[in-house]
Formats: sequence, C-alpha cells, structure tokens
Amino acid sequence: MFRTFILSAGLSALSAAAMAGDISVHGAYARASTAMSVSGAAFMTIENAGAEPDRLLSAASPAADRVELHTHIQDANGVMKMTEVEEGFPIPAHGSHSLARGGDHVMFMGLSAPFEQGDMIPVTLTFEKAGAIEIEVPVDLERGPGQMQNGMPGSHGPMAGSTGN
Repeated sequence: MFRTFILSAGLSALSAAAMAGDISVHGAYARASTAMSVSGAAFMTIENAGAEPDRLLSAASPAADRVELHTHIQDANGVMKMTEVEEGFPIPAHGSHSLARGGDHVMFMGLSAPFEQGDMIPVTLTFEKAGAIEIEVPVDLERGPGQMQNGMPGSHGPMAGSTGN
C-alpha cells in the first residue's frame, strides 16, 4: 500500500507542468492498449498564456520508430479513423488545446519496448514559436477515459474555460 502511494505521488510530481515561454504542458500520460502493442499514445493539455497563438508542429521520442500527431475523423460511412495531422495543432492565445483519447493525440508507432505502468517516456514537443519542449510522460495504463490527474482532465475534453479542441 505504501509503495503504491509513493509510486502515485512520484507520477503526479513528474507529470506536473512543463513550461517553455508562454507554453505549458499539463496532465500528460501515455498508454498502449496491451503489453504486446507495437503502438501507443500520449495525451495532455497544452496551455498558451501568451497573446499570440502558437502551433504544436511535431513530437519525437526515442521510445518509438515514428512519432506523429494524430486525430480521429469520421469517414462518409460514419466510421471513425485515425489520421496524421501534418499541419499540427493550433494552440490559441490565452487558451489551451487538449490531446485526449478519441481525439487529437501523440501517436507512437514501432515501440522500442512495451509501455509498462510507471515508465517515463521522453518526448520532445516542437512548437512554431515556443520551439522545442522536452517532457517526461508517465505511462498510466490504469487511467480510464475522463479520469482526472492533478486536477487536470485525464483523457477527454478541454479544460474548463479553455478554447481549442
């Protein structure tokens, strides 16, 4: 029980906000659907405290052969499909953009090792104006859709009062 508490406290501290200039990243976590998965995803909320909009252009990590920005879109038959968003995600001035399950996210393809509970995944997020921000994303295989971490949305919907997706 004590070990679980220490692990949870450590994950909470490590997933605290990362900042560069006006951009901050909150509530980040990663997951893979199974231990045998060759892909995984990361979710987070990106805030822009600045007066000018910015754009998340790309993500990179040694944890996978390829890392892309993805979203889900509905095709003409009503089927949801994942697709790469080559132009990146806009982060509005004085607003935020949530990367969430079922929506926009960072996609890891060709994992170099399975995502295991408690692992830390190094990720570099590159923004149009803020430049590169290096973060450590905790693997949280137990978090379900909508669960909160550190008072931040864990997996879907924008934060209260935010703009963006």
